[in-house]
Amino acid sequence: MKGPRPTLQLSLQMPDGRHRAVLRRHAVARWIRGALALPAEMAVRIVDENEGRRLNREFRGKDHATNVLTFDYSRGPVVSADLVLCAPVVAREAHELGIPLCDHYAHLLVHGTLHAQGWDHLNARDAGRMEAHETELLSLLGIPDPYAR
Repeated sequence: MKGPRPTLQLSLQMPDGRHRAVLRRHAVARWIRGALALPAEMAVRIVDENEGRRLNREFRGKDHATNVLTFDYSRGPVVSADLVLCAPVVAREAHELGIPLCDHYAHLLVHGTLHAQGWDHLNARDAGRMEAHETELLSLLGIPDPYAR
């Protein structure tokens, strides 16, 4: 990557520790920094299916666990956000897609980090822009295009 990346204060919480070997602190920080445009204070929490479902129901009104939830509190001058990833959902998706678990976590952390900075994919135009940007950032991290399948 070109030039220094923005600073990152990272809290990594893994009450569901089943993917601890994949989610090494330095790797998580590298993936998030790869998507940051500003300094950030972020917490990443890896949860089980019950907590993932509860949070998705409470905050999005959807009664199922999802792969990643982004709770953004400030988009500048310092990005402040929590990223919650549901380990069983992430593992299931990686298996179904036939991709390494590590690559899927990297993609979802980049995706969530972009959401924390205001990116969204509610319409086709924004989705195309966000997917193209994710693909570019992941390529810089040495991860194949997740949308090429």
